[in-house]
Amino acid sequence: MKIQLPKNSPMLSPLFTYGVATASFQIEGSATNRLPNIWDTFCQKPGAIADKSDGLTACDHVNLWEKDLELISSLHVDAYRLSISWGRVINQDGSLNKQGVNFYIKLLDRLKQLNIKAFVTLYHWDLPQHIEDNGGWLNRETAYLFSDYADKISTAFGNRVSSYATLNEPFCSAYLGYEVGVHAPGIANAKAGRTAAHHLLLAHGLALKVLQKNSPFSRNGIVLNFTPCYSSSEDPADLAATKYADDYMNQWYIKPIMDGAYPDLLESLPADVRPDIHDGDLDIISQPLDFLGVNYYTRLIYKANEQDIFEEVPNDAALHTDMGWEIYPRGLTALLTSLNSLYQLPPIYITENGAAEADTLVDGEVRDVNRIDYYQEHLRAVGLAIEQGVDIRGYFAWSLMDNFEWAEGYLKRFGIVYVDYETQERTIKSSGLAYRDLISNR
Repeated sequence: MKIQLPKNSPMLSPLFTYGVATASFQIEGSATNRLPNIWDTFCQKPGAIADKSDGLTACDHVNLWEKDLELISSLHVDAYRLSISWGRVINQDGSLNKQGVNFYIKLLDRLKQLNIKAFVTLYHWDLPQHIEDNGGWLNRETAYLFSDYADKISTAFGNRVSSYATLNEPFCSAYLGYEVGVHAPGIANAKAGRTAAHHLLLAHGLALKVLQKNSPFSRNGIVLNFTPCYSSSEDPADLAATKYADDYMNQWYIKPIMDGAYPDLLESLPADVRPDIHDGDLDIISQPLDFLGVNYYTRLIYKANEQDIFEEVPNDAALHTDMGWEIYPRGLTALLTSLNSLYQLPPIYITENGAAEADTLVDGEVRDVNRIDYYQEHLRAVGLAIEQGVDIRGYFAWSLMDNFEWAEGYLKRFGIVYVDYETQERTIKSSGLAYRDLISNR
């Protein structure tokens, strides 16, 4: 079982970066050595997590990090994308937590020894609870607290980091966390969602200026997720609803960064839903990026709905992952070429792409053939976008290992490495071996 690319593909060049990705709350555990965060709190909410689990132990990465880095090295990847736990490195009074900082410094130093580039994300959803208690992302001051955190931690890390991303998927933090409430902190309010989104983007712009000053030799940017919107028909009403959905879900997060403006639909929102935008905010948000991280998993199909403007339409005939997400690799090519035509893009990295499958360990093996097919087709989709002129520099498989999958708990497995949560034993799946062989044989 192999992943194969065309022999002349630029993705077979040693200059193309291949990596694996994780997030702090999903793997680290050791919750007593950090401040509580909004996901700790959300996990205690009845019905919030499908299997009633939490992230207190997760994959016990804080204790097993040395073995995990050897595992990453065995996959022959060029880079490792990890996120920093804000509450592990910053105390409640704003000072550095030396124990937490030293944990990451040891990890970063070991990555350098292994010749693996560190791609560091500063925020992957785990806001310290004491900040949420003061309003969280609904409080404009949180953007400035984030900038201060970025300043302190990038100074402490010195020259150890190849790339910084300010935020991972602000759509998920704002829309899922504050607008529909299925993620932490579980607030369901349209005004809250738009306000959180604006303050997250403001935090990005403030932090990016700090990173460019403190870490001028790293590539500094942001990671956005995109779920392309397709119309269920050619009916003008369905097409208009789909355009609205795309602006609301996707363009809302990239257009302010690239163009210094929100989509026109801002003006169509009720006055009591629009975010409070201060003079100069969009100038801060639209700082030039060294790179844009693109996360892609699936597409969605929409039709018009008089009450809610747009409505999702299920595509039951298609193949789906264990998350119930349609497998649609063509959507990745179309997304990348569309973004490239809409905006003056910096270099792009595919910072997340992968599939949850119902994996089972049999005789010491996980033969996840469907995931290999998923990677095969999506890597080829990236190659097609490169052929059409999109400047794509790298690809990160999501995820390195099975982990705490947010509201799904431990029920869904995205890893190319299988984790037995009882023993914490790691087993490289067939997809992990295929990914290793692709990278090794460039």
